[in-house]
Amino acid sequence: MPLVLRLHTESSIPLEVDTLRLETMRSQTTAEIEKTLFFRGNEQLPCGEFFSVSGSANEDHTVVWEGNLHKVKLIGTHLSEGTIRVEGDAGMHLGAEMRGGEIIVNGNAGDWVGAEMHGGRIRVRGHAGHLVGAVYRGGRKGMTGGEILIDGNVGNELGHTMRRGLIAVGGNAGDAAGVGMIAGSIFVFGNPGIRNGAGMKRGTIAFLSSTAPPEMLPTFRFASTYQPLFMRIWLNHLRGIGFSPADDVVPSSYRRYCGDLLELGKGEILVNSL
Repeated sequence: MPLVLRLHTESSIPLEVDTLRLETMRSQTTAEIEKTLFFRGNEQLPCGEFFSVSGSANEDHTVVWEGNLHKVKLIGTHLSEGTIRVEGDAGMHLGAEMRGGEIIVNGNAGDWVGAEMHGGRIRVRGHAGHLVGAVYRGGRKGMTGGEILIDGNVGNELGHTMRRGLIAVGGNAGDAAGVGMIAGSIFVFGNPGIRNGAGMKRGTIAFLSSTAPPEMLPTFRFASTYQPLFMRIWLNHLRGIGFSPADDVVPSSYRRYCGDLLELGKGEILVNSL
């Protein structure tokens, strides 16, 4: 059976659980895990004051978090292997700087999902906040690899300064998707916000909804209408891993816009033309 951490005492002050790492916990006893310290505000407290611990991750390399976890930050940070499953809502910085493995959230997630992640896959079956896959303030690059799949809506600055990887959003996106984007791919299946691709250098932002075309910045220029083969490959990949929003997208032509011309101008925004 997996290792289960069940929240028994909620806190109005966020709990920063970055010290509870799967790679360490799989070789620890439940008593040792309960004694692990993490920050609550400016004080360090043992895990057992807030979570009951049962099971083991030694064999299946799986950790399950249960409870109302919207005030629990940094779940799965620096994850390199194994599986983390969150049964409920997750707090900020879910999967930040992770390098491998998989995180599945059967609920919503806060801001900074997959911030500066390097590999692995994050799947949020509800909504997510701002700055998904983004760079931290003062940093140089956002996510540099891996996949982030959000079934619902997301907030502003999706993929801020991302360098590689894939972000797919089944619902609506906030403003400034792909701002400062260096490379990588962003797919939005719902309605877009405004100022998309501002400052992007390279990469692809695709808006798959045929009913809500985005408002383009004046620093992007229309290039052509065509049927990119790579879009079929990506959509087949998303269908193959069970990302249901991709099921409703039929092969079609896309209007291609190049920009941001204030930067390198080698980025592209694709708009479903059906």
